[in-house]
Amino acid sequence: MVGWFLLISFLHLFLNTEHDARKIVNMGYMPVITNLAAPLLDAASAQSDGSIRFKALKFASFAEMAEALRNDQIQAAFIIAPLSIVLHQQGTDVRVVYIGNRHESTFVTRKELVIKSIGDLEGRTVAVPMRYSGHNLALLKMVSEAGFREKVHIVEMNPPDMAAALASGSLDAYFVGEPFAAQTLKFGSSNLFLYVEQVWPDFICNLMLVKQKLIDKEPATVHALVQAAVRSGQWAKNNIPQAAHIASRYWGQSEDLVKYALTTPTNRIQFDKFTPRQEEMQQIADLMKHYGLIKDGMINGLVDDRFARKADLNGITDLASIVRGRH
Repeated sequence: MVGWFLLISFLHLFLNTEHDARKIVNMGYMPVITNLAAPLLDAASAQSDGSIRFKALKFASFAEMAEALRNDQIQAAFIIAPLSIVLHQQGTDVRVVYIGNRHESTFVTRKELVIKSIGDLEGRTVAVPMRYSGHNLALLKMVSEAGFREKVHIVEMNPPDMAAALASGSLDAYFVGEPFAAQTLKFGSSNLFLYVEQVWPDFICNLMLVKQKLIDKEPATVHALVQAAVRSGQWAKNNIPQAAHIASRYWGQSEDLVKYALTTPTNRIQFDKFTPRQEEMQQIADLMKHYGLIKDGMINGLVDDRFARKADLNGITDLASIVRGRH
Protein backbone atom coordinates (compact mmCIF):
# COMPACT_ATOMS: atom_id res chain seq x y z
CA MET A 1 0.00 0.00 0.00
CA VAL A 2 2.87 2.35 0.82
CA GLY A 3 4.39 1.54 -2.57
CA TRP A 4 1.10 2.31 -4.37
CA PHE A 5 0.76 5.57 -2.43
CA LEU A 6 4.27 6.67 -3.42
CA LEU A 7 3.67 5.69 -7.05
CA ILE A 8 0.36 7.59 -7.25
CA SER A 9 1.93 10.64 -5.58
CA PHE A 10 4.83 10.58 -8.02
CA LEU A 11 2.53 10.27 -11.03
CA HIS A 12 0.33 13.10 -9.77
CA LEU A 13 3.36 15.37 -9.31
CA PHE A 14 4.80 14.40 -12.69
CA LEU A 15 1.59 14.89 -14.64
CA ASN A 16 0.79 18.23 -13.03
CA THR A 17 4.23 19.83 -13.24
CA GLU A 18 5.62 21.85 -16.15
CA HIS A 19 8.51 19.83 -17.59
CA ASP A 20 9.59 22.20 -20.35
CA ALA A 21 13.08 23.42 -19.44
CA ARG A 22 12.75 26.46 -21.70
CA LYS A 23 11.94 29.97 -20.55
CA ILE A 24 8.17 30.30 -20.14
CA VAL A 25 6.24 33.47 -20.99
CA ASN A 26 2.67 33.39 -19.66
CA MET A 27 0.19 35.33 -21.79
CA GLY A 28 -3.29 36.25 -20.59
CA TYR A 29 -6.07 36.46 -23.16
CA MET A 30 -9.79 36.36 -23.79
CA PRO A 31 -11.08 34.09 -26.58
CA VAL A 32 -11.68 36.64 -29.34
CA ILE A 33 -10.23 36.94 -32.84
CA THR A 34 -8.30 40.09 -32.02
CA ASN A 35 -6.31 37.86 -29.62
CA LEU A 36 -5.80 35.00 -32.08
CA ALA A 37 -2.05 35.34 -31.55
CA ALA A 38 -2.26 33.86 -28.04
CA PRO A 39 -3.37 30.31 -28.94
CA LEU A 40 -1.27 30.33 -32.11
CA LEU A 41 1.90 31.23 -30.17
CA ASP A 42 1.13 28.54 -27.61
CA ALA A 43 0.59 25.90 -30.28
CA ALA A 44 3.57 27.01 -32.37
CA SER A 45 6.03 27.11 -29.48
CA ALA A 46 4.85 23.68 -28.31
CA GLN A 47 6.01 22.32 -31.69
CA SER A 48 9.17 24.41 -31.92
CA ASP A 49 12.58 23.76 -30.42
CA GLY A 50 13.06 27.48 -29.76
CA SER A 51 14.33 28.87 -26.47
CA ILE A 52 10.95 30.26 -25.30
CA ARG A 53 7.68 28.49 -24.53
CA PHE A 54 4.70 30.83 -24.90
CA LYS A 55 1.81 29.73 -22.68
CA ALA A 56 -1.70 31.06 -23.35
CA LEU A 57 -3.85 31.42 -20.22
CA LYS A 58 -7.55 32.06 -20.85
CA PHE A 59 -9.28 34.48 -18.47
CA ALA A 60 -12.94 34.88 -17.63
CA SER A 61 -12.77 38.68 -17.61
CA PHE A 62 -10.48 41.54 -18.58
CA ALA A 63 -10.54 42.83 -15.00
CA GLU A 64 -9.20 39.51 -13.73
CA MET A 65 -6.50 39.57 -16.40
CA ALA A 66 -5.48 43.11 -15.45
CA GLU A 67 -4.97 42.02 -11.84
CA ALA A 68 -2.89 39.07 -12.95
CA LEU A 69 -0.62 41.42 -14.91
CA ARG A 70 -0.36 43.82 -11.97
CA ASN A 71 0.72 40.96 -9.72
CA ASP A 72 3.19 39.45 -12.23
CA GLN A 73 1.20 36.23 -12.56
CA ILE A 74 1.41 36.75 -16.32
CA GLN A 75 4.11 38.49 -18.33
CA ALA A 76 1.88 39.73 -21.16
CA ALA A 77 -1.80 40.57 -21.46
CA PHE A 78 -3.90 40.61 -24.63
CA ILE A 79 -6.29 43.13 -23.15
CA ILE A 80 -9.04 45.48 -24.23
CA ALA A 81 -7.56 48.79 -25.37
CA PRO A 82 -9.14 51.43 -23.06
CA LEU A 83 -8.31 49.34 -20.00
CA SER A 84 -4.62 49.74 -20.83
CA ILE A 85 -5.06 53.50 -20.43
CA VAL A 86 -6.74 53.04 -17.05
CA LEU A 87 -3.93 50.79 -15.83
CA HIS A 88 -1.34 53.30 -17.06
CA GLN A 89 -3.04 56.21 -15.31
CA GLN A 90 -3.38 54.18 -12.11
CA GLY A 91 0.39 53.84 -11.99
CA THR A 92 0.94 50.35 -13.40
CA ASP A 93 4.07 50.74 -15.52
CA VAL A 94 2.68 49.07 -18.65
CA ARG A 95 3.52 49.52 -22.32
CA VAL A 96 1.44 48.86 -25.43
CA VAL A 97 3.72 46.87 -27.75
CA TYR A 98 1.36 45.25 -30.27
CA ILE A 99 -2.15 45.75 -31.67
CA GLY A 100 -4.33 42.68 -32.19
CA ASN A 101 -6.16 41.80 -35.40
CA ARG A 102 -8.62 44.52 -36.34
CA HIS A 103 -12.16 44.74 -37.72
CA GLU A 104 -13.48 41.77 -35.75
CA SER A 105 -16.20 43.42 -33.67
CA THR A 106 -19.88 43.27 -34.53
CA PHE A 107 -23.11 44.87 -33.28
CA VAL A 108 -26.12 42.53 -33.35
CA THR A 109 -29.76 42.92 -32.32
CA ARG A 110 -32.47 40.52 -31.21
CA LYS A 111 -34.06 38.75 -34.18
CA GLU A 112 -37.66 39.77 -33.51
CA LEU A 113 -36.83 43.47 -33.18
CA VAL A 114 -36.76 45.92 -36.07
CA ILE A 115 -33.58 47.92 -35.38
CA LYS A 116 -32.42 49.81 -38.45
CA SER A 117 -31.02 52.99 -36.92
CA ILE A 118 -29.58 54.27 -33.66
CA GLY A 119 -32.94 55.88 -32.93
CA ASP A 120 -34.55 52.43 -32.89
CA LEU A 121 -32.44 51.58 -29.84
CA GLU A 122 -34.38 54.06 -27.69
CA GLY A 123 -35.46 52.33 -24.50
CA ARG A 124 -33.46 49.21 -25.37
CA THR A 125 -30.76 47.38 -23.40
CA VAL A 126 -27.41 46.96 -25.12
CA ALA A 127 -24.44 45.02 -23.72
CA VAL A 128 -20.75 45.86 -24.13
CA PRO A 129 -17.80 43.88 -22.71
CA MET A 130 -17.02 46.53 -20.10
CA ARG A 131 -17.23 50.29 -19.62
CA TYR A 132 -13.52 50.53 -20.45
CA SER A 133 -13.97 49.07 -23.93
CA GLY A 134 -13.82 50.51 -27.41
CA HIS A 135 -17.29 49.07 -27.96
CA ASN A 136 -18.66 51.23 -25.15
CA LEU A 137 -16.88 54.29 -26.55
CA ALA A 138 -18.20 53.66 -30.06
CA LEU A 139 -21.73 53.14 -28.74
CA LEU A 140 -21.57 56.25 -26.54
CA LYS A 141 -20.41 58.27 -29.54
CA MET A 142 -23.23 56.97 -31.74
CA VAL A 143 -26.04 57.49 -29.25
CA SER A 144 -24.70 60.88 -28.14
CA GLU A 145 -24.46 62.19 -31.69
CA ALA A 146 -28.01 60.96 -32.33
CA GLY A 147 -29.28 62.61 -29.14
CA PHE A 148 -30.21 59.32 -27.45
CA ARG A 149 -27.47 58.90 -24.86
CA GLU A 150 -29.83 58.91 -21.87
CA LYS A 151 -32.40 56.77 -23.68
CA VAL A 152 -30.31 53.67 -24.32
CA HIS A 153 -29.52 51.38 -21.38
CA ILE A 154 -25.88 50.24 -21.71
CA VAL A 155 -24.83 47.30 -19.51
CA GLU A 156 -21.51 45.52 -18.99
CA MET A 157 -21.43 41.79 -19.64
CA ASN A 158 -18.72 39.19 -20.15
CA PRO A 159 -18.74 38.24 -23.86
CA PRO A 160 -19.39 34.50 -23.30
CA ASP A 161 -22.71 35.38 -21.64
CA MET A 162 -24.06 37.68 -24.34
CA ALA A 163 -25.60 35.16 -26.75
CA ALA A 164 -27.64 33.46 -24.04
CA ALA A 165 -28.80 36.81 -22.65
CA LEU A 166 -29.98 37.87 -26.10
CA ALA A 167 -31.81 34.59 -26.60
CA SER A 168 -33.56 34.92 -23.23
CA GLY A 169 -34.72 38.45 -24.02
CA SER A 170 -32.79 40.11 -21.20
CA LEU A 171 -30.75 41.91 -23.88
CA ASP A 172 -31.96 43.67 -26.98
CA ALA A 173 -28.54 43.99 -28.59
CA TYR A 174 -24.85 43.56 -27.95
CA PHE A 175 -21.60 44.93 -29.38
CA VAL A 176 -18.59 42.65 -29.04
CA GLY A 177 -15.51 41.06 -30.57
CA GLU A 178 -15.95 37.91 -32.63
CA PRO A 179 -16.78 35.07 -32.48
CA PHE A 180 -19.39 36.06 -29.87
CA ALA A 181 -21.61 37.91 -32.34
CA ALA A 182 -21.20 35.08 -34.84
CA GLN A 183 -22.71 32.74 -32.23
CA THR A 184 -26.11 34.27 -32.92
CA LEU A 185 -25.62 35.47 -36.50
CA LYS A 186 -24.57 32.09 -37.87
CA PHE A 187 -27.65 30.37 -36.49
CA GLY A 188 -30.11 33.13 -37.37
CA SER A 189 -31.04 34.20 -33.83
CA SER A 190 -29.86 37.81 -34.29
CA ASN A 191 -29.74 40.50 -36.95
CA LEU A 192 -26.60 42.30 -38.04
CA PHE A 193 -26.81 45.97 -37.07
CA LEU A 194 -23.31 47.03 -38.08
CA TYR A 195 -19.68 46.07 -38.32
CA VAL A 196 -17.39 48.22 -36.18
CA GLU A 197 -15.37 49.44 -39.17
CA GLN A 198 -18.49 51.16 -40.50
CA VAL A 199 -18.37 53.62 -37.61
CA TRP A 200 -14.71 53.40 -36.56
CA PRO A 201 -12.20 52.46 -39.29
CA ASP A 202 -9.10 50.70 -37.91
CA PHE A 203 -10.86 50.14 -34.60
CA ILE A 204 -8.59 48.70 -31.89
CA CYS A 205 -10.34 46.03 -29.87
CA ASN A 206 -7.47 44.37 -27.96
CA LEU A 207 -3.75 44.98 -27.72
CA MET A 208 -0.74 43.46 -25.99
CA LEU A 209 0.56 44.94 -22.75
CA VAL A 210 3.84 44.17 -21.02
CA LYS A 211 5.46 45.85 -18.04
CA GLN A 212 8.36 48.24 -18.48
CA LYS A 213 10.46 46.19 -16.08
CA LEU A 214 10.24 43.21 -18.45
CA ILE A 215 11.37 45.44 -21.32
CA ASP A 216 14.27 46.71 -19.20
CA LYS A 217 15.38 43.29 -17.96
CA GLU A 218 14.58 41.10 -20.96
CA PRO A 219 14.24 43.13 -24.17
CA ALA A 220 15.10 40.06 -26.26
CA THR A 221 12.16 38.20 -24.72
CA VAL A 222 9.78 41.05 -25.49
CA HIS A 223 11.13 41.23 -29.03
CA ALA A 224 10.56 37.48 -29.51
CA LEU A 225 7.05 37.74 -28.07
CA VAL A 226 5.94 40.68 -30.21
CA GLN A 227 7.61 39.31 -33.33
CA ALA A 228 5.88 35.97 -32.89
CA ALA A 229 2.51 37.71 -32.42
CA VAL A 230 3.06 39.70 -35.62
CA ARG A 231 4.13 36.57 -37.52
CA SER A 232 1.10 34.66 -36.25
CA GLY A 233 -1.21 37.15 -37.95
CA GLN A 234 0.62 36.80 -41.25
CA TRP A 235 0.43 33.01 -40.97
CA ALA A 236 -3.26 33.03 -40.01
CA LYS A 237 -4.13 35.28 -42.96
CA ASN A 238 -2.92 32.56 -45.33
CA ASN A 239 -4.06 29.58 -43.27
CA ILE A 240 -7.56 30.41 -42.05
CA PRO A 241 -8.84 26.79 -41.73
CA GLN A 242 -5.80 25.72 -39.70
CA ALA A 243 -5.97 28.86 -37.53
CA ALA A 244 -9.66 28.22 -36.85
CA HIS A 245 -8.92 24.62 -35.90
CA ILE A 246 -6.26 25.62 -33.39
CA ALA A 247 -8.25 28.50 -31.89
CA SER A 248 -11.38 26.37 -31.47
CA ARG A 249 -9.46 23.92 -29.26
CA TYR A 250 -8.18 26.67 -26.98
CA TRP A 251 -11.42 28.64 -26.90
CA GLY A 252 -13.83 25.74 -26.43
CA GLN A 253 -15.78 26.93 -29.49
CA SER A 254 -16.80 24.91 -32.52
CA GLU A 255 -14.35 24.99 -35.41
CA ASP A 256 -17.15 25.89 -37.84
CA LEU A 257 -18.11 28.92 -35.73
CA VAL A 258 -14.54 30.23 -35.51
CA LYS A 259 -14.02 29.75 -39.24
CA TYR A 260 -17.32 31.53 -39.94
CA ALA A 261 -16.23 34.48 -37.79
CA LEU A 262 -12.86 34.64 -39.54
CA THR A 263 -14.34 34.60 -43.04
CA THR A 264 -17.69 36.41 -42.84
CA PRO A 265 -17.59 38.70 -44.68
CA THR A 266 -14.62 37.63 -46.78
CA ASN A 267 -11.31 39.37 -46.06
CA ARG A 268 -12.84 41.43 -43.26
CA ILE A 269 -10.20 40.76 -40.59
CA GLN A 270 -7.08 42.92 -40.80
CA PHE A 271 -3.93 41.10 -39.74
CA ASP A 272 -1.32 43.63 -40.84
CA LYS A 273 -2.02 46.78 -38.76
CA PHE A 274 -0.20 45.60 -35.67
CA THR A 275 2.12 48.52 -34.87
CA PRO A 276 0.84 50.67 -31.97
CA ARG A 277 0.57 54.39 -32.73
CA GLN A 278 0.51 57.18 -30.20
CA GLU A 279 -2.18 59.09 -32.08
CA GLU A 280 -4.57 56.13 -32.10
CA MET A 281 -4.21 55.56 -28.38
CA GLN A 282 -4.60 59.30 -27.81
CA GLN A 283 -7.88 59.23 -29.73
CA ILE A 284 -9.15 56.53 -27.36
CA ALA A 285 -7.96 58.47 -24.30
CA ASP A 286 -9.63 61.67 -25.53
CA LEU A 287 -12.94 59.85 -26.02
CA MET A 288 -12.67 58.31 -22.56
CA LYS A 289 -12.16 61.76 -21.06
CA HIS A 290 -15.01 63.23 -23.12
CA TYR A 291 -17.45 60.61 -21.83
CA GLY A 292 -16.28 60.87 -18.22
CA LEU A 293 -14.48 57.53 -17.98
CA ILE A 294 -11.15 59.12 -16.98
CA LYS A 295 -10.23 62.56 -15.61
CA ASP A 296 -7.58 63.45 -18.18
CA GLY A 297 -6.25 62.15 -21.47
CA MET A 298 -2.56 61.97 -20.55
CA ILE A 299 -0.93 58.79 -21.87
CA ASN A 300 2.72 59.83 -22.08
CA GLY A 301 5.00 56.80 -22.19
CA LEU A 302 2.23 54.25 -22.77
CA VAL A 303 3.14 53.30 -26.35
CA ASP A 304 6.36 51.48 -27.28
CA ASP A 305 6.30 50.64 -30.99
CA ARG A 306 9.92 49.58 -31.53
CA PHE A 307 9.35 45.83 -31.21
CA ALA A 308 6.48 45.74 -33.71
CA ARG A 309 8.40 47.94 -36.15
CA LYS A 310 11.43 45.62 -36.03
CA ALA A 311 9.48 42.37 -36.43
CA ASP A 312 10.95 39.98 -39.00
CA LEU A 313 8.26 38.80 -41.44
CA ASN A 314 10.48 36.52 -43.50
CA GLY A 315 10.27 32.75 -43.69
CA ILE A 316 6.70 32.28 -42.42
CA THR A 317 5.76 28.80 -43.64
CA ASP A 318 4.38 26.21 -41.24
CA LEU A 319 2.92 26.80 -37.79
CA ALA A 320 6.22 26.34 -35.95
CA SER A 321 7.83 29.02 -38.13
CA ILE A 322 5.71 31.63 -36.30
CA VAL A 323 8.13 31.60 -33.37
CA ARG A 324 11.24 31.67 -35.54
CA GLY A 325 12.84 34.69 -37.22
CA ARG A 326 15.72 37.01 -36.43
CA HIS A 327 16.09 37.79 -32.73
